[in-house]
Amino acid sequence: MVRGIVQGVGFRPFVFSKASRRALHGRVLNNASGVLIDLEGDASDIDHFVSELQSNPPPLASIESIERLENLVPLDYRDFQILESDSAGRKFVPVSADVATCVDCLRELFDKANRRYRYPFINCTNCGPRFTIIERVPYDRENTTMQAFEMCNDCRAEYENPLDRRFHAEPTACEVCGPRLRLLDRQGQGVAGDAVALAVELLGAGKILALKGIGGFHLACDALSKEAVAQLRGRKFREDKPFALMAASVDAIRAFCRISNNEIALLESAARPIVLLERKRGNAIPRAVAPGVNTLGLMLPYAPLHYLLLESFERPLVMTSGNVSDEPICFRDSEAYQRLNNIADYFLVHDRPIHIRTDDSVVRSFNEREMVLRRSRGFAPAAIRTAFRFERGILACGAELKNTFCLARGRSAFVSHHIGDLENLETLRSFREGIEHYKHLFDIDPEVVAYDLHPEYLSTKYAQSLDSVSDKFAIQHHHAHIASCMADNQIEGEVIGVAFDGLGFGLDGKLWGGEFFVADFCDAERIAHLANVPLPGGAKAIREPWRLAAVYLQRAFGNNFTELDTPFNDGLDPKRWSTLRRMVAAQVNCPETSSMGRLFDAVSGLLTLRSSVNYEGQAAIELEGIAERVATVFFEFQIDGNEISAEPVIRKVVEDLLDEVPIGQISARFHLSVAHLIVNVAQKAREERHLNRVVLSGGVFQNIWLLDRVTDLLRENHFEVFTHSRVPTNDGGISLGQAAVANARLQCGRSN
Repeated sequence: MVRGIVQGVGFRPFVFSKASRRALHGRVLNNASGVLIDLEGDASDIDHFVSELQSNPPPLASIESIERLENLVPLDYRDFQILESDSAGRKFVPVSADVATCVDCLRELFDKANRRYRYPFINCTNCGPRFTIIERVPYDRENTTMQAFEMCNDCRAEYENPLDRRFHAEPTACEVCGPRLRLLDRQGQGVAGDAVALAVELLGAGKILALKGIGGFHLACDALSKEAVAQLRGRKFREDKPFALMAASVDAIRAFCRISNNEIALLESAARPIVLLERKRGNAIPRAVAPGVNTLGLMLPYAPLHYLLLESFERPLVMTSGNVSDEPICFRDSEAYQRLNNIADYFLVHDRPIHIRTDDSVVRSFNEREMVLRRSRGFAPAAIRTAFRFERGILACGAELKNTFCLARGRSAFVSHHIGDLENLETLRSFREGIEHYKHLFDIDPEVVAYDLHPEYLSTKYAQSLDSVSDKFAIQHHHAHIASCMADNQIEGEVIGVAFDGLGFGLDGKLWGGEFFVADFCDAERIAHLANVPLPGGAKAIREPWRLAAVYLQRAFGNNFTELDTPFNDGLDPKRWSTLRRMVAAQVNCPETSSMGRLFDAVSGLLTLRSSVNYEGQAAIELEGIAERVATVFFEFQIDGNEISAEPVIRKVVEDLLDEVPIGQISARFHLSVAHLIVNVAQKAREERHLNRVVLSGGVFQNIWLLDRVTDLLRENHFEVFTHSRVPTNDGGISLGQAAVANARLQCGRSN
């Protein structure tokens, strides 16, 4: 006899089927620790059963561990039964992410003979909403937002049949007993007729629709209509930031983008993320969908409603988050009607409540593997398994931008879905509600809290306000970046860490962002960094890259830089520069920064790509967008001790401009220069510290041109290189790093 504890979801019907086939008797149930299987039978049959459980689990399974307890007293079971869930004890059960519609449900959706023909909420054990409808664990129907829908006799029969695909599929429903779809106008009045057919007609007429989906509302319009896209931009107050698109199939996407086999696998994965793809020249997607970039973010349908819409529409849709710019995605009907009323012409809604909002995830392919840029729907709340143990419950509160939080215990780090930028009350509320939800889902009452050093971050203030938690760790932003990448790659020990991003609060109170470390989980020694430059106007300099371009030109050429015959100087306002120069000289509102991200902004401004930006990272993204694919010439940074000066690079950029070198080539040379800088510093660190592992983290490494070149160069020089995959390299991965550092310091006996 064997009693096994299996971590995972969707096991009970699988276990019943396999046990019955081998004439094994016993019981299986969900409990607060996972799945408990009590088996009696022939020893060889039990061995084969366990082997099959490990090697061929059901589609949504996530086996974390199997514990076999043998030589127990037999209970002489006469059959095999599936028992109701046991909710007693600690609730540490993996909760499935939301899963795209499976092949079987899709076939039924378009089968006229099937009773769920064209039912927009079709699902089964292998697909459908999970995380967004769970209110409590264990994952049973009465603990989800489906509790209000009483199953009809047909659905109940499927739900209770262990051999049926819908056995204990908690969201299971049909047209008779389940959620309903409605089309409403701006006044909230129902529009008579087939909601899907009417929605398709409205989209074809250039209207903007608010669609209630799995994790919240989308704003949708015809992606090939310049007028509809322009209208959506104007109403949403989203000037330049690219819109996501949804297309019916991979073949439909091929008309607009180049796609590799790995990118196809990402598009078709159960998570159904937005995948960043190279845009084909001359394609029919208006430039206004994604201005200034050479990529498009595309996803395939993942909910039955999407398939129904795209079956008839036959063109790609803009499918962007249902929010006003900088606000979190709407997920409650009432807030959608209030906040999206001036954007959407019509609302396509349903009456299945969403318990927690979840944005679409964003990924791209790098070196034939998945690189997550925004980890949300389809991924969260799945645990990030670590190479080390969290001996105590830890809450890490993340950063200010692209916020996620992390709750950790044992070998599991539960990095949250994407929360967003903590810059308004609604996002802060979402952050607080998310933490409480995760605490209940995973039964983690944190004894330790980790947070960013920046005293003004709302996440920091939240952490410091937790009077019930005595152990608090302030973690330097860039150390957290390096630790995050180490945890992502399950490595430990000292590494050469490169953390390049926009800004992060440094140990000296200055704004870091172009940093080299020798680091492990406990400590990070800063061994080199970009030289500090003033950031005139503080946050305003981030929004106006021309300011940093002028500062770097002044440092490289002195005040006479205005006499240079460059396009930048042609557009420079002498009065504005005069004011800026006085600010810098007097050190008034000019915090110092060593940021590599800001250097990218400066070069973008110098090439007159961007004098001002409308979204975070825009200048650097557009600088990458124009970079020619091939570059052999690069410029040398000046390294003096642990300080790196960019002035020689700025002078070379200006020389190229004066020599009328195409700006696409200048951009490529600048990118290659940064790649060689990383290699040079890494070689020096290897000679002095005998380290050979290089960890790359921070938002700058979302730049694939740079990341591709620097990883190639490092490997050519025999370094072992680690980049992000499971969590974002941007600030969305910070919370995992904070948790890892706090845990290591606890184990070292450190109080901070």
